[in-house]
Amino acid sequence: MHRWRVFIVRIFGGKIGDKNVIYPDCKIWAPWLLETEEIVTIGPGVEIYNPGGVYLSHHVILSQYSFLCGATHDYNTADFTYIMKKIVLEPYVWICSKAVVLPGVYCKQGSVLGASSVTSSNLEAWTVYGGHPAKELKKRTDFVNHK
Repeated sequence: MHRWRVFIVRIFGGKIGDKNVIYPDCKIWAPWLLETEEIVTIGPGVEIYNPGGVYLSHHVILSQYSFLCGATHDYNTADFTYIMKKIVLEPYVWICSKAVVLPGVYCKQGSVLGASSVTSSNLEAWTVYGGHPAKELKKRTDFVNHK
């Protein structure tokens, strides 16, 4: 049924690559603002709140119950001005179970955000992050350019 869900997201304007896996209980707030390359997994219970847009490169995995949050409010204004920012995940990024990516974050190639971690900062390439707020834990093998 993954192909069926990809088809539905495309009907609503999502630019979805081939061989994507979209689980039935994920939530995509504005499918027309979602763009994926090939071989992307949007796992069970994932929520993509994307008023600023979300771009998922190839081989990205969003594990169960992870949350991409593309908007916030300016708490220093009387009307709590709505702020939208695009989230971008480069190839081979893994957002682990229950992890949260906040507005405007750019996750470079091969970065990993560990389970239940929260990031409001960009993630460096081939680096594993964990905690709240997420901190660099260790380097990951760059298997794409590894010789």
